[in-house]
Amino acid sequence: MRTGKTLILATREFAKDNTAQSWAHILSTILYMLVVAAIIIWLPMWYLRLPASVLLGLLMVRMFVIYHDHQHHAILPHSKLAKWLMRLGGILAMTPSCIWQHSHNHHHNHNSKLRSTHIGSYPVMTSERYKNSTKKERLKYLLMRHPVTILCGYFTVFILGMCIIPMLDNLKANRDSLIALLVHALLYTLVISALGWTLAAFTIFIPFFTAGAIGSYLFYAQHNFPQVIFKDKEGWSYEGAALDSSSFCKMGTVMNFMTGNIGYHHIHHLNAKIPFYRLPEVYAKLPELQTPRITTLHPKEILRCLSLKVWDVEQQRLLPLKVAFPSDSAK
Repeated sequence: MRTGKTLILATREFAKDNTAQSWAHILSTILYMLVVAAIIIWLPMWYLRLPASVLLGLLMVRMFVIYHDHQHHAILPHSKLAKWLMRLGGILAMTPSCIWQHSHNHHHNHNSKLRSTHIGSYPVMTSERYKNSTKKERLKYLLMRHPVTILCGYFTVFILGMCIIPMLDNLKANRDSLIALLVHALLYTLVISALGWTLAAFTIFIPFFTAGAIGSYLFYAQHNFPQVIFKDKEGWSYEGAALDSSSFCKMGTVMNFMTGNIGYHHIHHLNAKIPFYRLPEVYAKLPELQTPRITTLHPKEILRCLSLKVWDVEQQRLLPLKVAFPSDSAK
């Protein structure tokens, strides 16, 4: 069984973009989104529009994963047209490439390091550090990991985290964040003016809210799950962070399509240049990748992942607060 660099090298044969296939995925996804948006406008009843709005949100998740792959240079790395199209896509998704590349590359290079900053990922405290933190520090930490924060990812992660904060921090370097906010406001204005508040809610707000919630949760659960392993910088390795600290989220065919196979996250972290449409192929052909740490989208599993708060160094487990501090919860 291959490990370390040998295993990473074994994935290189799959890290090859098929130009026609990549464009087919991009254009078909855009087409699906436009068709569903048109159906929402055409449907007469709100209870028919609502599931269509959620479907549009799911397609937005797929489009985001495609954008994410392009930012990793996994697909169409030399296409100028794709570069500008994906830049526009990032602005529309409230995730400008200037912000995403910096934060996400940091995440890949520092995933599961206990002493690292939490740029591009949810923060993780050890139980000892949490215990010694001030009330203000604990509150800030718990708010960042709170289920409501993740559910409202459209506002907390994307509008605030990817646009407003970077813009206020350095407007010159992050001008795309300002552009994203202005484009988003313009989009709402145009749709409300042309179609009214109700259709604006069903064609913009609900889809973006759905996509933001799903995207925020997937990113959380990919690295915050019961079997995850965190390490100090000294014991950290790129392969270990991929296989021990990145989950394989088991999904059905429909959700694998909607999420662009992002559930194969352990493989993506092992080699981010593998196109999303080849991840199942890698899983099938490399036995070393077929025994991952598994999560699912079952409600009980979602609640279980969301309950995890602090890393216990002695037990080597991510624990809920009531398990990490049983005496405190009993008070």
